[in-house]
Amino acid sequence: MKYNIDKQENYAVLTLEEENLNSVLAPGLKSDFIIFHQEGIRNLILDLTQVKFVDSSGLSAILTAHRLWKGSGSFVIAGKLQPMVTKLIEISRLDTILVLLPTVSEAVDYVKMEEVERELKGGE
Repeated sequence: MKYNIDKQENYAVLTLEEENLNSVLAPGLKSDFIIFHQEGIRNLILDLTQVKFVDSSGLSAILTAHRLWKGSGSFVIAGKLQPMVTKLIEISRLDTILVLLPTVSEAVDYVKMEEVERELKGGE
């Protein structure tokens, strides 16, 4: 599986460099998500710009990341999604629980704002 991970202080951007997020790649991606979470990555942005197809195993990997970061940080899907990917996310109703933003830049801004909100709530 090919991907690039750009780790910053408060977040990491994982850019999947594959056309298919399917049953062949999903188990490895889930494992990597768990490792990144255990390494202390507080917020994860998943860039799916290059992905043209996602199957149910791929959705399961995405949901794994959502669950991992739900209580401790933010998980955001970024990038201009291909029509097939968007359709699957909408059909499965995951667009109601996942944060989907059109660019990595917007996702970074979102994550930074979420961090500020968590800090403010923690200080109350």
